[in-house]
Parts: sequence; C-alpha cells; structure tokens
Amino acid sequence: MSVPYILAVDDDADVLRAITGDLRRHYGKQFRLLYSSSGQEALEATKEAKLRNEPIALFLADQRMPGMTGVEFLTQARDYFPESKRALLTAYADTDAAVRAINDAKLDYYLMKPWDPPEERLYPVLDDMLDEWQASFRPPFHGVRIVGHRWSPESHEMRDFLARNQVPFAWHETGADEQADALLQAAGLGTDVLPVVILDNGVVMTRPSIQDVADQLQLRHKAESPLYDLVIVGGGPAGLAGAVYGASEGLRTCIVERHADGGQAGMSSRIENYLGFPQGVSGQELARRARDQVVKFGAERLLAHEACKLCPELGSVGIEMNDGSRILGLAAIIATGVSYRRLETPGADRLAGRGVYYGAARVEAESYRDQQIYVVGGANSAGQAAVFFADRCQKVTMLVRGDSLSSSMSHYLIAQIEAIPNIDVRTNVSVEECLGDEHLEAIRIRDSATGDIEEAETPGLFVFIGAKPSTEWLKDSLLLDDRGFIVTGADIPLVDKKRWNLERPPFLLETSAPGVFAAGDVRHGSGKRVATAVGEGATAVMSVWQYRSHYNI
Repeated sequence: MSVPYILAVDDDADVLRAITGDLRRHYGKQFRLLYSSSGQEALEATKEAKLRNEPIALFLADQRMPGMTGVEFLTQARDYFPESKRALLTAYADTDAAVRAINDAKLDYYLMKPWDPPEERLYPVLDDMLDEWQASFRPPFHGVRIVGHRWSPESHEMRDFLARNQVPFAWHETGADEQADALLQAAGLGTDVLPVVILDNGVVMTRPSIQDVADQLQLRHKAESPLYDLVIVGGGPAGLAGAVYGASEGLRTCIVERHADGGQAGMSSRIENYLGFPQGVSGQELARRARDQVVKFGAERLLAHEACKLCPELGSVGIEMNDGSRILGLAAIIATGVSYRRLETPGADRLAGRGVYYGAARVEAESYRDQQIYVVGGANSAGQAAVFFADRCQKVTMLVRGDSLSSSMSHYLIAQIEAIPNIDVRTNVSVEECLGDEHLEAIRIRDSATGDIEEAETPGLFVFIGAKPSTEWLKDSLLLDDRGFIVTGADIPLVDKKRWNLERPPFLLETSAPGVFAAGDVRHGSGKRVATAVGEGATAVMSVWQYRSHYNI
C-alpha cells in the first residue's frame, strides 16, 4: 500500500522550509512529504499523484502566492482528491478571506502564521484533520485503471483481455463515475481518446491496442530460442495440456496464444462435469491452474501473438506471426479451438460490444445487475452463462433455436436451470433483429412454430451459438473439412486420398502436413468438451514422440 502524502505549498522559501521541517518531525513516520513553491507546481504534483494512484491526505497552502492563490489551488486540488483535508496558511490580514473560503470553497481549516510553537498551534489542528481523514480512508486500488464508455467495443475488448488474463484492473465509466472525469482531467485528456488505460506507474495510454498494453504489462514476450522441439498454437485446454506434457517430458516447448489462456473454455462461468472438481470450477480458475503448470515445467508462453501463416518445411515447421516475427519448431500442435458464431441478423454487427456480446459473461456481469438480459444458445456454454447471470440479473431468458435443451446440453445443467426461478427457457425461437442507436435497446424474436415476431426491451444480449474453427490462416497449408475443421490421422485419406503421399500412415492426430498435429475443438471429429480437449493435447504429444522417433529427430 502507498504511504499517503502531505503536500505543502508556499512561495516564500523560508516559510516553506519551516513548515516542511515541522511536518517532517511530527508526521515523517506516517506520511510522505511533498512541497512546492507555487500553486501551479503543486497542482502538477497533484495530477501526477492522481495518475500514480498515490493518496494525498492533507493539502496545506499559503494564501498569498503570485499566479495562483492558496484558495484557488485548494479549490482545484479538490477535483482530484475530494476526500483529502485542505487547510490554508494565512496572515492575520487575510482572516476574512480565509473564513469566506471555508464557506465558499469548502476548506477544512485555516492556520495563522506564525504557528509557533507547533506543539500548540499546528499539530493539534492537523492531528484532528488527519485522524478524521484516516477514519474514512479506503486504500486505493493498485493495478491497471481503464477509463472508458460502457458502450464502447474497444473498452469491452480491453476489459475482457485483462479479465481473462487475470490482470487486476479498475473500471471507471465516463458519465457514471466521478473518478473517470478526475483521471481524464489529471491526464489532460478528453473523451475523444477513450479508452484510456492508466498503469500503476502513472503511464497513460490512449486508445491502446491489446498488444501495446500486453507489452507494457510484460505479458508479451519474444521467443527466446531460434528453434523449439515443439511449438503449440493456441492456449485453450488442449494447447495448455500439450504444453504441460511436452515440457514435463523434456521437450523445449513454446505455446503461442493470441488472447488469453483458457480459450473458449476459459470464458465459462462454471464447469461442473470436469474430473476432480466435484464443486465445479470456473474456466478462468482452470486456465490459471493450467498456466501455472505450464510455467512450472518451463514452457515458454507468448501471449498476445497471433499466428497468421503455417510454413511446413522438411524436418521443421515455421509459424509466422502478425507482427512479422517467426517461430521455428521441429514439430507443432495446432490447438486454436473455436469461436462463437456471429449472429447473422440486422443490427448485430453494428451493436457488437455495445450490448451484443459473444461470450464475455463474467466481465460484463456487474453492468447488468438487476436488469433483464437474454442468452442465445442451447449448449453448455449458454447454460453456464444463464446460471451465472441468474445470481445477478432480475431475469434471464434463454433463446433456443431447437425444441429442447436435451439434445445439446448436459443433463446436470438442464436440472440446474429448471430449478432457478428467474431463468426462462424459450425454445423454437431466434433473434430476428437487434435494435438501438448508441447501444442495444431491444431485440425482435421470431417464433419458428407460429411465425410471430415480438419485440422485447433489453440492454444485453449474450450469444453462445455454434462453433466456428479458428483455421482461416491454415486453409492453404492443411486439409480442412467443409466446415473448416482440421482433418487428422486416418480421416485424411477418407476426405482426400491424394493429400497424404508418404508411405507411412499419418500418426494419431497428425494433420496432412507431416510433423504438424491438431488437438481439441479445432480438430475434425473432436468431442467438444474440456476433458476431451485436455486428453487430445496429451495424446498429441505422444504422437509427436512417435514422429521424432520415426525420423530420429
């Protein structure tokens, strides 16, 4: 926790020296001292303290200063630290002005000069003010602070990135949080550069990219080795499992993830059918534990890096990144998983991040407390989100295209949903249109049985539909099925007899490019469950060992 400051300001060097000396003797063990010779200089120090998130307990300013009087300084300082105590140093001739300032500018006290002896005329007064300040003082949050607009897609993306990477942050919404205005004012910025990200060291970033923030937080690293035994693309359950088993068995392993550990599973509010967690576990917690294991066994993690091209070569695999860098491995596992399909309805794309969200239940939950929201989808991820929101929202309505949940959702989850009174499940319905100007205001729902369309007001629509594989970057280098999933193993000759031209058959989970394997939801025929993804990640490493043994690598 930061030690609070006492800030003293006086243009008279002798007076400033005397007051800081007295303050240091009596308060030096409890507080840090700042001192300035002008109101403007003190105001700049106040702004810097605000940006560094360092509290100021007391402002003590002389009234008669050129350029900016003590009252003017204390009035402006209140914009940044409204809870701080403020006292005016004044001569007898300025007593009337001091009294008026207490009434008009809400000062806490004024002190007459000279204040000798301080044990009688200074410390008792300041002791009372500081005791009162400490009684109500709440230590400031230390971590990343984001200032943005609730309906900004960029703000949502930044919050989602930090939340999923378990980076502590505070969210300050413009128009709803006075701290947001104070931080922008301290940084000398307006609302035209949102979102603004302020780091704990006072660094201010305007409209930063995910990569920029990851660099500042040292989440994003460059590859340390020119060649790895195993490169894994994707940090979901399959990729993390592959990294754990690869690194623990002595393979120099590097795992590349474009967003956050855990993949789509990491967005799940609660997974209750994963072996070893009878009380359930959040996807975020499961991802954290797996990440810790990856680090424990020494695998490298390259976060906020996106693979854009696969270059299989004789005896090695090259992977090019969107920043121009390149990683080389003797073998590779593709575990990029899937993403939720987008709603193909009018208004959905325009309002994405402005009330229409794909996954992201946890980061947006508090914004919708006590409101009515809608969840689209009938699989486990949608059910988990509905249960999660039900604890916070007044009502959660699930919109399911099919005629029941039983064909796509686990039985235990269906039973939970049926037992929660503020979850309403509507089947045979779809979203026809998303309505709103600056943000989502309502949706149109079509009943497929009757053809009727109704309009429902809501500020939040959370979409968990389908599974779109993240393989666009692989279409020229690997055999994909008609839906874009990677074909592996014995399925390769069944899909394309000409694609595999080696005398040996493909190893288990090997793709059409020798030495490149696929695991998890991105693979054709996968089980689309966390446990199966973890199993495939481990199995892919076994196949890598077979490959290395076959070619004496």
